[in-house]
Amino acid sequence: MAKLLRRLPLLLLFLPSCQLARAQAARFDLAGPKIDIRVTRAGKTLPIAYVPNFQPGDKIWLHPDLPPTQSVHYLLICAFLRGTTNPPPDNWFTKIETWNHTVTEEGVSVVVPDEAQQVILFLAPETGGDFTTLKKAVRGRPGIFVRASQDLAEAGFEQARIEKYVASMRQVPPSDAKALADHSTLLARTLNLKPNDDCFKRSVDLQYNCLTQSGNQTLLDDGHAQSVIASLSNGPNSDFITAASYTGMAGGGSYSAYVGAVVDLFRILGGLHSAQYQYIPAISSPEKEALNLRLNTPPSFRNPKSVIVIGLPSVQKSVPPPLRPSNPNLVTCLLKPKVVLPLEGAPLVFSTSYAHDLVLHLNTKATAADIPLVPDAYQGGLIINRNPDRKPLPTPTETEAAQAQAAETQKDAPKPDIQQTTPGTPTITGTVSGSWGFDSFIGPTVPLQNIPGANWRLASDDPLIAGHENHVLLASNGNACVESVSLESSPGSSTDIKWKAAEHANIVELNLTLKAEDPGKLQIAVHQFGADSPAIVGAKTFAEPATLTALEFHAGDTSLSATGKNLFQVQQISMADVTFTPVPQEDGVPRTPGSLELVLPASAAAPKLKVGEKINASIALKDGRNLVLSVTVAAARPNVTLLSRNMGRPADSVLRLGDEDDLPTTQKLTFSLKSSSAFPRTGKIEIANADETLHTELSLATGTLVLQNPHTILATFDAFKSFGTSAFGPLRLRAIVPDGTTDGLPGAWLPLATLVRLPTLTNLLCPAEAAAPCTLTGTDLYLLDSVASDEAFTSPTSVPEGFVASTLSVPRPAGLPTNLSANRPATTTLYVRLRDDANSKNSATIPVLPIPSTPPAIGSEPPQVRKQKDAQPKPDVSVSQR
Repeated sequence: MAKLLRRLPLLLLFLPSCQLARAQAARFDLAGPKIDIRVTRAGKTLPIAYVPNFQPGDKIWLHPDLPPTQSVHYLLICAFLRGTTNPPPDNWFTKIETWNHTVTEEGVSVVVPDEAQQVILFLAPETGGDFTTLKKAVRGRPGIFVRASQDLAEAGFEQARIEKYVASMRQVPPSDAKALADHSTLLARTLNLKPNDDCFKRSVDLQYNCLTQSGNQTLLDDGHAQSVIASLSNGPNSDFITAASYTGMAGGGSYSAYVGAVVDLFRILGGLHSAQYQYIPAISSPEKEALNLRLNTPPSFRNPKSVIVIGLPSVQKSVPPPLRPSNPNLVTCLLKPKVVLPLEGAPLVFSTSYAHDLVLHLNTKATAADIPLVPDAYQGGLIINRNPDRKPLPTPTETEAAQAQAAETQKDAPKPDIQQTTPGTPTITGTVSGSWGFDSFIGPTVPLQNIPGANWRLASDDPLIAGHENHVLLASNGNACVESVSLESSPGSSTDIKWKAAEHANIVELNLTLKAEDPGKLQIAVHQFGADSPAIVGAKTFAEPATLTALEFHAGDTSLSATGKNLFQVQQISMADVTFTPVPQEDGVPRTPGSLELVLPASAAAPKLKVGEKINASIALKDGRNLVLSVTVAAARPNVTLLSRNMGRPADSVLRLGDEDDLPTTQKLTFSLKSSSAFPRTGKIEIANADETLHTELSLATGTLVLQNPHTILATFDAFKSFGTSAFGPLRLRAIVPDGTTDGLPGAWLPLATLVRLPTLTNLLCPAEAAAPCTLTGTDLYLLDSVASDEAFTSPTSVPEGFVASTLSVPRPAGLPTNLSANRPATTTLYVRLRDDANSKNSATIPVLPIPSTPPAIGSEPPQVRKQKDAQPKPDVSVSQR
């Protein structure tokens, strides 16, 4: 086969250029003549579309169906072949003059001789010696025509599969992407082909056109079609045809059915082309008794005249279709309005009419009519042909009655090999059977369900938790007939639930998403085909219980910490005759997930428990449930108290801070601590803000801690060095002592200071008019929250967020003289609130300078300020450089 593929380009080179162009197109889209064919075997006659193979002794009735106005006389020649190396005898050729009145009225019958293996037809224009010439060509090189017959039959099979796919896909709404994907999958499975995956990567409006174009499918090897053709060559033909379809010189975009016939055309043209005749292949498309022909080359009636070559089914034993269930464990419900038996493995069942009179036989002891089946590749299997006159399916009660009657009347009859149906069990089996051509065949046996499932219940005792997605399993004695599942949480309220049949028999999987506020009883309704009312499964939902994984209590503490889930349900925790209650949640401050802090009442003393002592704690939940958890008393936390602080204040600032807890970021803080126990030399003092986004540690090793004695600690904290220019807000501290862990054992947090950033206030420029406002000059004025002329902040001036100017209009301070002079500057006091600590009041004593009646524009620099700057000494540049 590989050798033949390597020779394909060489064959193409020997073709005339006009024939090469036609061969590369290889589109069999020209309607050719039509021949009516019927086959009779053992007194039974079938149309050619129902016959997958011939047998010796078959009578083949041939009737050329040419138009009455046919001006060129065609000679129809029927030839039987018996292999590549054994030329057929003369009497295996039958000459049929299509213009003969008897032929047009009655047709001609031929009988398949013994030892025949192939049947091939020729349609040739009438010329002198045409019959003899064709007979010599066949007898001289029979192998060419044997192979041509096989390849044409294979091409016809493949063409039928692809055309069935394309025609079926055209039934799908073009805008429904899911339906396009679903039906493409079903068709690909039944027809054994692979659609172009790139089609599904396109937009929905382009998927339809892509999927319904011939050439966008890849045919997979179909062993059954190979058996029907009875290929005599080495290697399967479909491998060669499929491989050839991908060669650029053989068409490129044409699918393999056409390319296979093109390959035959190359061989015939290369081996049999003469001055009188050229041979062109025809792909047959049978429809009942009509054999419709398609050509890829227009016939020529001048020399060389065109001889149409037609392949018919092989002469061989019948090869029944190897149908098999796509999922052997899938149970099919016979009560559905549209029943599909998902079968695969035999594409010719779905793309041809070879399989006919298909039925489903129910394997029960009760007498029931066989159910007609119809192949439907669009639905992905065999569908039940609904017949209003068909008897209803037997119920289990009828089955038991029929079994009892049969037992009385046929006690001595041989026992049939059929399924023993358990009373009340809805699952039975059915066997597919039918005819394949003239021969009957028995197909696969599939599991079926003929009554709705009963005894629906929850398959597990796992509780349903409100506020969560719950994976629920429902069990019954049959789940194939489930139509839908709904949730009824209250009367008149119904919600559809997504469900699927589980891999385990008679189990249905549900995903229930229950709202957190809906604990209580609910009902799951299972709607089934054939059932008058849904099956109801009762269930109860619960709020998720609190789960405590650990309690942490340190000796001497008045608080404890709990970790776990759903801790909001904890009402209180009691141990050692004291009761801890949760710390009240602050407005707008969420709790830390998975943890809960509990404290004793302010008047209660810490329980006297020793380190290492184990004690049981009783946890009371808000819904009345109680939990018990063991607690081991941990070592006492380090305990320090703040003795004194020395807050640095900038000497060059006119601001006087009103809150002793405010610490300017540019100043160092020195403070002392008292430890209740000896402070270890490896201990640390941690300083952080409330959310711990700012964090630093002081230690003896870094020189930021000094021990005055084992219990007294002196600390130095440089905020600017530790946190930079963007640090502000309250700071707190705690002691950390080593306990064998990486982080150490921390103590309780203590407030330390409030970090503030200070603006620079330079002057207050005021006009002579007593009612006119003044202008405050300086830098970093955005650090101000508001400015007032009195301590009560009667009429403050607010500083907007994002303020970037260096001047600010403020109210004129009370009592400020109007006769201001640049030679005799006055001073005044303004009151300000800082943006980093807007709750404290601060004062600023600054010089007041006169300005003209019309104040300078905001952001400009008054002349007095420029004069002061000019009077300042200039730096020695040379010294700076040195």
